[in-house]
Amino acid sequence: MRINDDLTTPVFVDAGAMDWHASPAAGVDRRMLYRVGAEVARATSIVRYAPGSAFPAHAHTGGEEILVLEGTFQDEHDDYPAGSYFRNPPGTSHSPAASGGCVIFVRLWQYRAGDVAQIVRQPGEGPLLAPRDGAEAARLLFDDGAERVTLETWRPGARIRVPNPLGLELLVLSGTLRIGDTALGAQGWGRLPADTALAAEVGPEGARLWLKDAPLQHPDVLAMAG
Repeated sequence: MRINDDLTTPVFVDAGAMDWHASPAAGVDRRMLYRVGAEVARATSIVRYAPGSAFPAHAHTGGEEILVLEGTFQDEHDDYPAGSYFRNPPGTSHSPAASGGCVIFVRLWQYRAGDVAQIVRQPGEGPLLAPRDGAEAARLLFDDGAERVTLETWRPGARIRVPNPLGLELLVLSGTLRIGDTALGAQGWGRLPADTALAAEVGPEGARLWLKDAPLQHPDVLAMAG
């Protein structure tokens, strides 16, 4: 399966308007944003757990990066309410579930060789940053020199330009953005190749975003099994 697999062109998806599709686990549905592969896939998705649902225990052979969007995601290690961010590098494992239901944003098989840091940020954790022009707040979730991940709050009506020397990925958490002719609401997702700056107009309610500054695929990305 191949979805939005051309990394050389910008792509924006109003994922909040997409249909849900069942996964192999009962009660777990997903919206596929980017995918190369079948069930073992290099993928970016929004995943919904119905109350009481669970996914079988599994190891993260290719690494996993998650932002909790709604509800509380759980595993045997902890509970992760909305706003939690974590990175499970290759070699880790868990048994995910959601007794009350949840929605998460997840990236799989996009780790590079040597990225072994396990990061857990509960809501509100992470250093505050000086906000960019047009923003009112910014928080750092992760930065190892090869990737930089932030949460940002952009002002209502602002016109914001984000330079993009490496590659840029974004997810709208709340509010609205307009990028060219494309309107994005909550769960709106986008990706821009290196050297293509983001120019966005923020809606009247403002916007909160997750942003990743990093190559869209690392040159030393882990090879998928199978």
